[in-house]
Amino acid sequence: MDNYVKIFDTTLRDGEQSPGASMNVEEKLRVAHKLARLGVDVIEAGFAFSSKGDFESVRRIAEEVEGPIICSLARAKADDIDAAKDALKGAPKGKSRIHTFISTSDIHLKYQFKLTREEALKRAVDMVTHARGYVDDVEFSPMDASRTELSYLYEVLEAVIEAGASTVNIPDTVGYALPHQFGELIKGIRENVKNIDKAVISVHCHNDLGLAVANSLSAIINGARQVECTINGIGERAGNSSLEEIVMILKTRSDLLGLETNIVTEELYPASRLVTGITGMMVQPNKAIVGDNAFAHEAGIHQDGLLKEKTTYEIISPESVGISKSTLVLGKHSGRHAFGARLKELGYKLDEADLNKAFERFKLLADKKKEVFDEDLEAIVQDEVLRIEVPDRFKLTSLNVTGGSDTQPKATIEMEVDGKVERIDAVGDGLVDAAYKGIATITKTKSTLLRYAVNAITSGTDAQGEVTVRLKEDDHIVLGQGAHSDIIVASAKAYINALNRLSHRKNDSRERLV
Repeated sequence: MDNYVKIFDTTLRDGEQSPGASMNVEEKLRVAHKLARLGVDVIEAGFAFSSKGDFESVRRIAEEVEGPIICSLARAKADDIDAAKDALKGAPKGKSRIHTFISTSDIHLKYQFKLTREEALKRAVDMVTHARGYVDDVEFSPMDASRTELSYLYEVLEAVIEAGASTVNIPDTVGYALPHQFGELIKGIRENVKNIDKAVISVHCHNDLGLAVANSLSAIINGARQVECTINGIGERAGNSSLEEIVMILKTRSDLLGLETNIVTEELYPASRLVTGITGMMVQPNKAIVGDNAFAHEAGIHQDGLLKEKTTYEIISPESVGISKSTLVLGKHSGRHAFGARLKELGYKLDEADLNKAFERFKLLADKKKEVFDEDLEAIVQDEVLRIEVPDRFKLTSLNVTGGSDTQPKATIEMEVDGKVERIDAVGDGLVDAAYKGIATITKTKSTLLRYAVNAITSGTDAQGEVTVRLKEDDHIVLGQGAHSDIIVASAKAYINALNRLSHRKNDSRERLV
């Protein structure tokens, strides 16, 4: 049997059916070009009959995107198929596909389509024949195949292949099948559909029970040679089989499966980020392959092993999917090895005694924070080892703010700058924004605020609040902290603390210990 698995991407059709994930024509075109660079075999560009926008998307992608076969979905209706044909006419010869479908499960036929089995079979054959009159490449899907009576499913597949379908797609439309069951379904099709050797078996699995990837893999093991999937697994309801997971399973376990795809795996993460950016559908941090935590390690044992040999805790290299490197997240579970390694990366080489002293301070801080940043580490080394005192070039002497639902936020700030008192009134979108604009004007800072976070460090309505900010100017990134029962004052203190650190960092000529 052929060891090549085709990747049929339906991000622009089924993926776009996710609530809130709709894309305009230009956005679809951007994704389609990325999919072509990724190396997918087929792009299902849309459902041409469904709307003018979808028709235009299919038309533009067919005309402008080179490489993959461009496909349009069409119900088993002549008007749908005609629209698909018109939208695809600009595709290069041999690069267009019409994908038509009709349900075959009794529950769908009875309650949704109001058709008998015989009527559904005739329509399937007629519409495959109709599509075959326009293109050589026709795909047919018996919707809800996993809940279809097997003998009838075999009959339908044999008939549509005879009518000219070169791909028969077996959908687990509602994500109902279990992996062993779905694999047996594909095996049964191979053994019982007489002319199955004339068509490629494809699968389209939904993730309602979290089994879309597992079911697709089971199908591949049992002879399917096309998988319909989406970037980030987006799609109807709980989504579709995740393209990046399928591809990396086949690549990582090629020793066991002996299968291959044409995917340029280094484009997986960039494709994921593009789809996330366009749709606004964020990937959960623990998502396999492309999640923020997929190559992040915090546990001390894992970090120690990874620093000694990456394969101890990484079965996939981050570079192979387009991520620059693994991340050692420094937190309360991190060990001395990872802490010391990160300090070396930052340019600090400490002896054993200083490292132990800094590590104790790090552990105290890590118990209070979810993640310790590089600026925190630099502050620890400067305070505990180098004993660098950051002079207060900027000092807050007074801060008064006014605002409300009907009043523009205003801040009156008085500060000492190099011993000289300056005062200013500033307005902003909120009280903190007004205060920060006034402070920025007085200090003449060109820095950018990267992060602003508030934590309550005591309980109650009069809680002491702690504000943490991160500022960047040129290549310098610094951390600032401030605490006060008034959160606006705490915010101002944190900002000024960061500005003092930034001023010191820029002017300090002291070399780091190396």
